[in-house]
Amino acid sequence: MPEAKRRVTVVLFEGFELLDVFGPVELFRIDPSLFDVELIAPQAGPVRSSQGPEVIATTAFADAASPDIVLVPGGQGTRPLATDPEFLAWLGRWAADARLVTSVCTGSALLAAAGLLDGFRATSNKRAFAWASSQGASVDWVPQARWVEDGNRWTSSGVAAGMDMTAAIIAAIHGPEVATTLTDAAELEVHADASWDPYAVKNGLA
Repeated sequence: MPEAKRRVTVVLFEGFELLDVFGPVELFRIDPSLFDVELIAPQAGPVRSSQGPEVIATTAFADAASPDIVLVPGGQGTRPLATDPEFLAWLGRWAADARLVTSVCTGSALLAAAGLLDGFRATSNKRAFAWASSQGASVDWVPQARWVEDGNRWTSSGVAAGMDMTAAIIAAIHGPEVATTLTDAAELEVHADASWDPYAVKNGLA
């Protein structure tokens, strides 16, 4: 039986990657009866993306409710946060009991640095793979994968790969027919094979 409506909380920060956020959000919200989406940030208000446009976060980290589905994007802003002990401690505490912990692109580096991928398989952006895979104490980094699902941890490769992972998450929660209906509505041709990853080859990782 299909599951009830789920809640996705997206963790924003200065320098996040736009498509990492709004590719997945587009799919999650095509049918608003299936998912709610909340944007959180260090403080409620505008948050500047890597590309320049600002997005309004409705809730501060300190006020964020216990999460159901966590989504952490990548972007240039991940670099300073990966060595920010206050942020990492908050993320590790807040996301630990989420039903699903997910990331797009170098968002997996933040999950790893916060200890949320210890003992899990994970992937990341192939152009930033060396840096991302240097994070975390005991992560099994997978260099060739469009996305990796390991238990309740889902991590995708770079940028647009987040939409393929999101389609797979929707299929896992609500069924493949629902996922196909949503991707068809977006006129999106999805790569449904998690191992499909020509970018690992192009970047010397396979």
